[in-house]
Amino acid sequence: MHTNLYKGVELFIFFIVLPLSFLLNIHFLFKVIPVVFGFVYILIFLKRKGLLSINFSFKKYWKPFCKETIIKLAIILLITSGYVLYVAPDKLFSVMIKKPGMWVAILFIYTFLSVWPQEIIYRTFFYKRYEKLIGNKWLFIFINAVLFSLAHLFLRSFLVQLLTFIGGILFAYTYQKTKSTLLVSIEHAIYGNWLFTVGMGEMLAFPGAD
Repeated sequence: MHTNLYKGVELFIFFIVLPLSFLLNIHFLFKVIPVVFGFVYILIFLKRKGLLSINFSFKKYWKPFCKETIIKLAIILLITSGYVLYVAPDKLFSVMIKKPGMWVAILFIYTFLSVWPQEIIYRTFFYKRYEKLIGNKWLFIFINAVLFSLAHLFLRSFLVQLLTFIGGILFAYTYQKTKSTLLVSIEHAIYGNWLFTVGMGEMLAFPGAD
């Protein structure tokens, strides 16, 4: 009972209080320092649980993962390409065409310095630490997606909130099935890098071509 209460308070502080603190008009250090301490806490926890090393037990999921990801990516390609063509046709593939060097750099930076930390926090740690608190897996996926979207609230963009919520559903579902940080990170990187490539970068706080 006390353990569950501690975990509940921990979840509230890490995944609600800290993200919301970035909306406050306080010195930047008072926002960043607690986040850094929280991240170190999570890394120590995962290290003790042996969850920071690459686990190749996902091999049995590789083929279905590839098929499902290709289908989901095809749908995302159609929707996002149509959206950019309708809203800002001049942005379509603009960064890739006008600034290919920056485009390649952002792909690498986003994949390794953004996707991986997000996934070890919001999937690997979140599932290992809190999954047993909620018996219904679909409710757990929904909560995970809501909190993942909340983490991007500081960008103050409804589009970002919507896309991160949808992404949170997809990533949590993948992790629910595979328990593989590597697979869910690959999926996250593919979708995120595509959004940047197709021309939605500036809408999502990526650097633009202008």
